Amino acid sequence: MNPDTIRADFPLLGRTVRGGKPLVYLDSGATAQKPQQVIDAESGFYSQTNAAVHRGAHQIAEEATEAYETARETVAGFLGADTDEIVWTKNATEALNLVAYGFLNASLAAAAGPASPAFEAVSAQARSRFALTPGDEIVVSEAEHHANLVPWQQLAAKTGATLRWISVTAEGRLDPESFSVIGERTRVVAITHASNVTGAITDVPALVARARAVGAYVVLDACQTAAHMPVDFHGLDVDFAAFSAHKMVGPTGVGALYGRAELLQDLPPFLTGGSMVEVVTMESTSFMPPPQRFEAGTQMVAQVVGFRAAVEYLGALGMDQVAAHEQQMTELLLEGIASVPGVRVLGPPDATDRLAVVAFEVDGVHPHDVGQVLDDAGIAVRVGHHCAQPIHRRLGVHASARASAGVYTTAADVEAFIQGLHEVRRFFTPSEVVGGRAPRGVSR
Repeated sequence: MNPDTIRADFPLLGRTVRGGKPLVYLDSGATAQKPQQVIDAESGFYSQTNAAVHRGAHQIAEEATEAYETARETVAGFLGADTDEIVWTKNATEALNLVAYGFLNASLAAAAGPASPAFEAVSAQARSRFALTPGDEIVVSEAEHHANLVPWQQLAAKTGATLRWISVTAEGRLDPESFSVIGERTRVVAITHASNVTGAITDVPALVARARAVGAYVVLDACQTAAHMPVDFHGLDVDFAAFSAHKMVGPTGVGALYGRAELLQDLPPFLTGGSMVEVVTMESTSFMPPPQRFEAGTQMVAQVVGFRAAVEYLGALGMDQVAAHEQQMTELLLEGIASVPGVRVLGPPDATDRLAVVAFEVDGVHPHDVGQVLDDAGIAVRVGHHCAQPIHRRLGVHASARASAGVYTTAADVEAFIQGLHEVRRFFTPSEVVGGRAPRGVSR
């Protein structure tokens, strides 16, 4: 796999920034750039096939529906799922909320009792499977993105369940010794496949085994892994998983939920309205079977079509080759950062079981200042807490800068970044703390 050749497919990577400097894009952990094939697929839908899906009887509507459902089949196959196990959402955050609110609706229905008309659409099987009661436990980890933490906090608060968590080691990995927090009252284990801060890959099989032993459901946040390594949801044996197209060189505005078919069959819907109903009377409504049950309203069809193109693009590269390339980029990033005095990596110090997501801190320099100095050199990184405040707190910092690679990242990109870090250190040496001209927006 040649990233120099691949880069030609990504129009944005050819632009310049900050007065003509070539762009060095190291923020793929936030969002990936899009190849021309994805741009063309989305544009082509609008110019040739734009119609509402699952509604019209005319040719264009039939073509749009076929494109929409073919994309579902393609994405499912790419991630080791059956077609009816993929639900389109607007992003991974919505996918995770869909599951959490399914548990909440089942819990409210169970508490209200079978005679309550407010929950007549929630089946007895759904109440039995998904209802939480006071004393039940939800297990997360300190490494979670807020999208896989806050919904479970809310679910616990509304049902009386207890939120417990797996701790993180000093290297930013989930601590295997704290897996014992999964106990007899655990109903849900919601866990990241890989940290968006430390890049550490989770030992999912070990967690699934513990969850299965106590009858708990496993919800996986696969946002950071789906674009960077082979992922097989059936092989991982998880119950639900969330992922997002925009991190997979696909469009913004579309994500997806994977759910085991028998669980989606019973899960109460999160959003209701058009497209997800079978029979509507003035007194009651019956819902479509999955996945349509969870796709209320007009869907983001063009983006779904673009998502298919993105998955086909990654599939043509080969996910084993993608993972091998990004492993090399991880090694270069870690080795390069280690060569810069006063810079500390947050996370594992080597590339074993680690993605090319490398957060770091520069001694005595605020991450935003680091980011601005790098930006002045044309280097794009992420700064802040990356929607993951607890793990930053656990690692003893409030925020960090983060470099993250993608399929198009080259050794030259990494070298430019390392030179940029040296420039950060030169600029913020003690002898320069007072006086001199600060870069744009930087306060000394």
